[in-house]
Amino acid sequence: MKPWHTKRLPARPDAVAPDGSDVRVLLALEGGSMAHFQLAPGQTSAAVAHRTVEEIWFVLSGRGEMWRKRGEVEEVVLLEAGICLTIPQGTRFQFRCLDGGRDENAPLAAVAITMPPWPGEGEAYPVAGRWTATIEAS
Repeated sequence: MKPWHTKRLPARPDAVAPDGSDVRVLLALEGGSMAHFQLAPGQTSAAVAHRTVEEIWFVLSGRGEMWRKRGEVEEVVLLEAGICLTIPQGTRFQFRCLDGGRDENAPLAAVAITMPPWPGEGEAYPVAGRWTATIEAS
């Protein structure tokens, strides 16, 4: 029998994601892993795509935009608390935290499930994005 685990959201980021966002690692099982991502107001991530994983994101707070592109199909969606979206394997994506709104100092925060679990360095690769990144990719 496998043990179960419980973890509180870390106060400080554990790492910087390949897109440049702050990452707080949560928990993982054989089929997937979960992490918390955050961008400060006015920041734009680097554009990336994933080699083998796909993700489901749920926005917790802040306001922003997510650009996704597969083949010739692309879209930009508004990110705000309560929005859930998918990033299928190979999808190019980039996100940014918008200034303004009800709390202009609120970072954009989301949790994401990665399936299968995040394999490590080399999984994400840089791609041409919609916006100019304001932070460096890891």
